[in-house]
Amino acid sequence: MNLLAPITTIMTKDVLTLEATAGLDKVEKIFQNNNIHHLPITEGEKMVGMISKTDFLLFKRGFFDFQVEAKYDLFRLKTHKASDIMTRGIAKLEPTDKINVALEVFKKNILHALPVVDGDQLIGIVTTHDIITHLADDKSAINQYQ
Repeated sequence: MNLLAPITTIMTKDVLTLEATAGLDKVEKIFQNNNIHHLPITEGEKMVGMISKTDFLLFKRGFFDFQVEAKYDLFRLKTHKASDIMTRGIAKLEPTDKINVALEVFKKNILHALPVVDGDQLIGIVTTHDIITHLADDKSAINQYQ
């Protein structure tokens, strides 16, 4: 993998998003029905935050290991909005940023997903999983060690 290639060469382009005003019941359905761990939150075309699956599960169950009554659980999910638990002011990449920039952020283990934006418009997302997948599929990286 060429670490100086633009991030757009490895990012996920078809990104699921949700409006900031959507109920957390919709967040739950997205995480249940899709193999994703990060959900960008938007207001119109502008990306305003991100919800990780971990953040959602901490909200839903807290730090306790007990079953919450189903009615109370549903009530909480329907009365809270995505904007209530999203992370604001997250780091973002631009389409011209190189893969190595994302690696530096991931190396510090602060974030595991970075939105790629053109101005304020979300055009993709790159995750640690994207990097691992591309490294695993990169035949030139394997050839260097044979």
